[in-house]
Amino acid sequence: MEIRRRLIRTILAAVIGSVVAGIGLSAPVFAQDKVTVFAAASMKNALDEANGAWAKETGNEATVSYAASSALAKQIEAGAPADLFISADLAWMDYVAGKKLIKDDTRTNLLGNRLVLVAPADKAKPVEIKQGFDLATLVGDGKLAMGAVDSVPAGKYGKAALEKLGVWSSVESRVAGAESVRAALVLVSRGEAPYGIVYQTDAAADKGVTIVGTFPQDSHEPIIYPVAILSNTKSLAATAYLEFLKSAKAAPFFEKQGFTILK
Repeated sequence: MEIRRRLIRTILAAVIGSVVAGIGLSAPVFAQDKVTVFAAASMKNALDEANGAWAKETGNEATVSYAASSALAKQIEAGAPADLFISADLAWMDYVAGKKLIKDDTRTNLLGNRLVLVAPADKAKPVEIKQGFDLATLVGDGKLAMGAVDSVPAGKYGKAALEKLGVWSSVESRVAGAESVRAALVLVSRGEAPYGIVYQTDAAADKGVTIVGTFPQDSHEPIIYPVAILSNTKSLAATAYLEFLKSAKAAPFFEKQGFTILK
């Protein structure tokens, strides 16, 4: 009799589960679950808005730590508790993947971006960015704000572009390397640097700067933002959250800030 009662309970549980899923009540399974995201600093405005929509739709909370992709990758390597990683370049995602710290089958190229030259909004004049353009004269005795060129993706892209255009050697000594692309943006917005190299999405987020030129796409590697779920995640909602980021529901928040949706 006991075996029979257990069998009945098992069957009932399966039936109830199927019914709940069938009428769209699966969301409460995640109701108390949180997702911790490590995301590139340049994503802040867009991702904050997307997360607001996610919370409204599901009742779940996504907590985000924003910083340079390099810093986040190192924190993940050191065991920082996170569920997803969104990098501003492929290299730092490759780095954590090489440490077996992501679920490889969840890795997706999510977004694209453009590299731009910005100046304080009240002093902005158009600049033609081309081979051999005279950036050194433009910067003068000031500083060129960039992400740290040896680690921050925007800085690495910026250096590569300036090298390709043949002007890196003329401004190298004047570069103010910042800990993140947003930190470089602030230097220009506050007037502490006459020019800066950032993503177009960063420029869109700060009214204190104006885009004065856009770097040719062939002057640097494509700017790609990959995302992946981390291997040590304990979040039941991580997969659903990733699917949301990839969905048409989230796309408008990214496009509003100037990101390109990658399919």
